[in-house]
Amino acid sequence: MPDELTHFNAQGQAHMVDVGDKASTKRVAIACGSIRMQATTLEKILQGNHKKGDVLGIARIAGIMASKRTADLIPLCHPLALTHVDVALTPQTDPPSIDCTVTAETQGQTGVEMEALTAVQITLLTIYDMCKAVDKGMIMENIHLLHKSGGKSGNWSSIK
Repeated sequence: MPDELTHFNAQGQAHMVDVGDKASTKRVAIACGSIRMQATTLEKILQGNHKKGDVLGIARIAGIMASKRTADLIPLCHPLALTHVDVALTPQTDPPSIDCTVTAETQGQTGVEMEALTAVQITLLTIYDMCKAVDKGMIMENIHLLHKSGGKSGNWSSIK
């Protein structure tokens, strides 16, 4: 694990990390988070009778689209050719919430952690946007990296 922040040069200025000499390897990242809501909001989502349509389907597409635009949103991220993105949404009744898990993959010279985390955030924000008319108190929480593999630093996991 590096002892220093990699996005600063010797003069302390922000820069994009040079990955040109790194080996191209399969990179995988899994991130997760959830959005808590009122039970009636979850019920509307699951019944599919929400005024704005299929909340989970639209949120899933938004997450996939966001993963592909990460470099446009985060200034020092490299644009990546993603080979796979999966957005899994799991409703929970106690407390009423929807869990989001994103798996992002690429074959390249830098990792996909930011793409997976961005996809989780935008998926949850889309659920919020679609449901805010009936539940402004929704809470997005516990957004974090679960696992990453590939590259020089190898595997890292918070999954026990």
